Formats: sequence, C-alpha cells, structure tokens
Amino acid sequence: MSVLKLGLIGAGSMGALHARVISASPRAELACVVEPNRATGRAVAQRFDSAWMPSLDDTSGMDAVIVASATEAHHELALQVISDGLPVLVEKPLADTLERCEEIITASEKADVPLMCGLLERFNPAIRTAMEFMDRPQHIIATRHSPYVARIQTGVASDLLIHDVDVILRMASGLPTVVAGQLGFGHPESADQAEDVADISMRFEDGLIATASASRLSQRKIRSLSIAELDRLIEIDLLRQDITIYRHMGASPSDDNTGLGYRQQTVIDIPVIREPREPLAAQLDYFIDLIDGHGDVERERASLLPPHAVIDHLRRVALEASAAPS
Repeated sequence: MSVLKLGLIGAGSMGALHARVISASPRAELACVVEPNRATGRAVAQRFDSAWMPSLDDTSGMDAVIVASATEAHHELALQVISDGLPVLVEKPLADTLERCEEIITASEKADVPLMCGLLERFNPAIRTAMEFMDRPQHIIATRHSPYVARIQTGVASDLLIHDVDVILRMASGLPTVVAGQLGFGHPESADQAEDVADISMRFEDGLIATASASRLSQRKIRSLSIAELDRLIEIDLLRQDITIYRHMGASPSDDNTGLGYRQQTVIDIPVIREPREPLAAQLDYFIDLIDGHGDVERERASLLPPHAVIDHLRRVALEASAAPS
C-alpha cells in the first residue's frame, strides 16, 4: 500500500489538527504546509517534520490536498487544486456562497476527481452507531452551543449549524419540504451580517419534524442530538460520543397503600459504540479510501450540496423576515 502525500493549506487551529492526524496516519504523509503567515506556517511544519510554503504555487509532489484556510479562500483554492487534477477535502463550509459551492462541485465532477467537505459529524462514532439501529424518527432536536471565539469570522449557520443540518438530512433520507428559522446578532465583536445564533425548523414529507439550534453566546459547550421514535427516545452526546436509549413503560398506582401517587417506569439502554475513534482520523481514512477507489466518489459529491442549500435558504428566509416591516 502506497503512502499518499497530502498538502495542507492553512495552519490555524483546524489546520494544525489536520496536520497531527495526517502525521499519525500510516496511510498518509504531510508533504507540505501552505500558510501565508510565516511564523504560524513554519511552526506547524516543523512540529510535524514537513516543509512550509507561503502560497500554493505548485502542487507537484502532492497526491491530494486538504484546504483548511479561511472560508473566503476556499473557492479559489479548491478550484486550483481540482484544475491540477488532485483530490481535495475542503473544510466546511465548502465555500462562502451557495453558487461557489456549486462551482466547486461541478468542477470536481468534470475533472473526475474526489471531493469531500469537512462535515465531521458524519464520522462521529456515536452518530454512526445510532444510524445502524435507528428506525423512522418522528422528531429530532439538535443543540450545538459554544462560548464565543473571536477568530471565527463567519456566522454560526455555516460554521456550526451546518453539521446538524447535514446529520438530520442523512437521518431523514431526503430534503425538507418546509424550512423556517431565525438568526440572532448580538456580539459586538462579530463581523457585519455574521450571526451569533441560528435556529432552524424543518418538516419532511413523511411528517418528521426536526429543529436545530446553534449559538456562540453560550457559556458552555453543548453538542447533543435527541431522536424521538414512536416507542423510544435516542439521546446522543456528541462530545462524549455516547448513546442512551429510553423506553417509557407506562404508569401504575404506587404500592405504598396511600393511594396518593403513581409509579412511572422507564427502561434505559446504553448501547456499545462501534469502532470508537477520533472523527477527524476516520474522515481522513475515508478521504484516502475515495482516492484509492474504495469509496463511492459520486455519492459523496452528491451529498455535499444539500446541507449548504438548506443553510443558504435559512439565511435568506431569516434575513428577509427580519427586514420586513412589522
């Protein structure tokens, strides 16, 4: 098995995580780190025994590229890599507009090269385990709240909410027929039109109702998913990567002879998580599988636009509603 030489564009917080995972993989080698900031780029490159380049002037010596730069640079960099005929994994969002996302996807299809987006929760072992036994969800509630991080310039819809929208679309196996929601702008350090809160509600053709909430105004980090079926509730803690299943068995009079109360019984199951591992490492393995011809490149490519389209629709609907006269 040959080791793939991966170029990494971006040496910020996410880029450094990619560099670590690439360096730890027996299937990949960190060919170079591309980062315009000399001190940042050289530090990450040296830490993982790689070369540093200030810009992507030449992709020779690379088998594929991971783009972990600022969102506004994704479009140009992804198209450059694709035009060189190399597979590319782009951090989410794929680009800063839906039209640019479509251009990247179309370019990948025409060039017949693998394309991935860093929708990392697809590789969360708790979600992957739950999807193996999940059956006809009726109601899904997702919460993704975090403290404020000044370095994130984009709004929470494309930065945070897109993860849960993507998971919900995969669980629903289709697109929503109704999308509604709201955006909140509250932090003084946020860029103009970069929302700090985003809530979305979706209804699907089979009756499934799904809501998701993202915020960077919280004082603690929450990553949770609640899936209600007719006969059980599946709760997933995405941070701890664990699942708890609840089955309500009904109520009966208490047996304390007072006649004043009822006893409710709930059965709790805690399933074993299959193949527990770091999602970023699992994502890298899947990317390499696509490159090696062991994955479905067309299916992966087709899965990228829907979550971006839903987020784009939410932002347009919410902004139009906020601008409308009361």
